[in-house]
Amino acid sequence: MTPPLTTATPVGVVGAGTMGRGIAQVAATFGHPVLLHDSNPQALEDARAFLERILRRLVEKGKLAPGQDAEILNRITLLSEGLEPLAACGLIIEAIVEDLAAKQTLFAQLERLVASDTILATNTSSLSVTAIASACQRPERVLGLHFFNPAPLMPLVEIVPGVATASEVVSRARSLVEAWGKTPVVARDTPGFIVNRVARPFYGEALRILEEGIADAPTIDWAMRTFGGFRMGPFELMDLIGNDINFRVTETLWKACFYEPRYRPSFTQQRMVEAGRLGRKAGIGFYDYREGATNPDPVTDPTLGKQIFQRILAMLINEAVDAVFWRIASPADIDRAMQLGVNYPKGLLHWADELGLPTVLGWLESLYDTYREDRYRPSPLFRQMINRNARFFEEADT
Repeated sequence: MTPPLTTATPVGVVGAGTMGRGIAQVAATFGHPVLLHDSNPQALEDARAFLERILRRLVEKGKLAPGQDAEILNRITLLSEGLEPLAACGLIIEAIVEDLAAKQTLFAQLERLVASDTILATNTSSLSVTAIASACQRPERVLGLHFFNPAPLMPLVEIVPGVATASEVVSRARSLVEAWGKTPVVARDTPGFIVNRVARPFYGEALRILEEGIADAPTIDWAMRTFGGFRMGPFELMDLIGNDINFRVTETLWKACFYEPRYRPSFTQQRMVEAGRLGRKAGIGFYDYREGATNPDPVTDPTLGKQIFQRILAMLINEAVDAVFWRIASPADIDRAMQLGVNYPKGLLHWADELGLPTVLGWLESLYDTYREDRYRPSPLFRQMINRNARFFEEADT
């Protein structure tokens, strides 16, 4: 029987960027000796300075005891030379550039160094775990552990088995993630996993409504906050994420899904990227954040607002229902992922049960009748469940 991963298990993290240093902080906080590797010495120095600053702030806020910041930092060893010291690790998490060839090369190198029961994990958010694992002689030890940014704060981790991943590896990884205070969900190795796939209509349908001239960005954002209870509207969130990043995720998912119409990128967002209007980091995006700038007020028409909210919600629910249809994840994990990964006010499938599947199907069929585009085709699971008078959850859970 392979022993469980414990706090005595050394954890390796390859890549000292935003995600890598965050994952290293999590592991060290929960007592693991951590080896943080990056071939760029400056990246390691930046990571060290960042961690010192963040941990010191946590002490100042009373979230860590005095001296605990130093203890955590002392558990993290920085490595810029060869990968050989990682041979002692029971788990290695890769967080390097999102390039398949680079990840495959790294995993092939790591496999030659580590023990037979070492788990090799990738933090990829967009690449195939199976493709990464194909570089290994033992792909059954490889899986995806997709943390969300910032890793120390975000509770969700998507666990993504590849085609060959052993069930025991999934179980060991799940136990460790839970021991780190995270909430794991298991997703099939499909483009976007759960969150990045199911969330696409939040942005895409908002952009479509804008392009059709139905409403401007402030009005659409107001509608989603007011009638949906979302913390941020889609344009506010795109500006926060960065239009370049948001566009790239959409484009990657669209291509990876063989040009599925539901994920087609927006020309409007592409032009924003080309104009350098990337959002908050550029000072201007869908909103102007520069000093002295003003932005238009929303049109607070309840009828219009409800129509906007209903249209975007219908598309989000359709995406979640289709994720169940294609067995990407369980209904419970899909709802959990959307609430914890992108802070949705409630699970989309619980929302569907609450509204009634016939109601949501009616909204989608109305959109399809209007546009006659595959973008608006309802998931087959709607009719299958309606015919059985089925729900996603028991009424007491809704």
